[in-house]
Amino acid sequence: MSNPYDVAVIGLGAMGSAAVSFLAARGVRVIGFEAASPAHGLGSSHGDSRLIRLGYFEDPSYVPLLHRAYENWRGLENRLRERILHVTGVLQIGKPDSKIITGTRASCDLYGLASDTLFADQMRKRFPVFGLDDDEVAILDPNGGWLKPESAIWGYLRMAAADGAALHLGEKVEEIAPDDNGVNIVVGDQKYRVNRVIVATGSWISQLIPALQNITNPIRQVVAWYRPANGFVTDPLRMPAFLRDEGTDSSFFGFPEIGPDGVKIGRHAHFMESIDPDAPYCAVNDADRALLDDFAAKRLPGMQGRRVNETTCRYTMLPGENFLLDHLPGENRVIVASPCSGHGFKFTSVIGEILADLATKGGTDFPIEAFTFDRLMKAAQSAD
Repeated sequence: MSNPYDVAVIGLGAMGSAAVSFLAARGVRVIGFEAASPAHGLGSSHGDSRLIRLGYFEDPSYVPLLHRAYENWRGLENRLRERILHVTGVLQIGKPDSKIITGTRASCDLYGLASDTLFADQMRKRFPVFGLDDDEVAILDPNGGWLKPESAIWGYLRMAAADGAALHLGEKVEEIAPDDNGVNIVVGDQKYRVNRVIVATGSWISQLIPALQNITNPIRQVVAWYRPANGFVTDPLRMPAFLRDEGTDSSFFGFPEIGPDGVKIGRHAHFMESIDPDAPYCAVNDADRALLDDFAAKRLPGMQGRRVNETTCRYTMLPGENFLLDHLPGENRVIVASPCSGHGFKFTSVIGEILADLATKGGTDFPIEAFTFDRLMKAAQSAD
């Protein structure tokens, strides 16, 4: 007797929602499970906006994936008839020898990407909201901008359902057990049988993939919104989204005034504060506010902002801060997706396609050699 489903996707956040949509569009018999609700407030994919950029300072090897991600985001928009990707430009700011500036230049030079280098005096005239030291520069990526995460996730799920996917929301998978002929999935007192499974549960991934225990590091992330006194300079037509290198492994990100609460800012990885994903919600505290308030006053003086909203989410960090997109070692029926170390959402639209490839073809033509278990384990050993 054949299994009733070809593939199960466990976790319907960013990567899982895209994967279930790509699979359903290919006619695959797919079932998806989400323990809470899509884009819920204790995950990694809420908060109105996520950066996207082509000049990728982290590593030039990401750029080919980004080209495909842009294509797929536009494909999603065309099918939904809804705007998900907003191109406003992204400024990457820092000292000339900083990681963000040197890494961005390396990607732009290698792939011939459009960019514009601005010195401090030019920045003050063109983008007066920002405060730069005299020895700092900015690289403008004209193709950068921001994505709407909640709209993207719900859009992928609507398309998946329309294409025949079975979506089970509010149902937590407690166990997966692969055997020679498929994978058994336990959800409460229900059991399901599939040929292959994609595990994309973010901060909870080690609960189903024990091999990742003591390797994944879920951390608490905080962002805040500031309502500007001068809304002219924070309008998306005059203020790009941005990344800012503050040295000592510290970087901040932000968005123009794209919603009623104003300008959104955060520090990448915040305080690197490890959390138990099942522990009670940890609210924003005075230390969180002070960090972001000080940055807003010093680095965005032109907006004269007043903090009006705040929230937490979480990153799930891996050694080396790359992704993980690979079959579980010794078990080709189980595919492990992400975690994305705090910089993955922009790749959602291509990672969904990659996961569909891995589940249906056993491999993919996309360059994901850096995202294997083997690379991860070597990075973990180097970190010890």
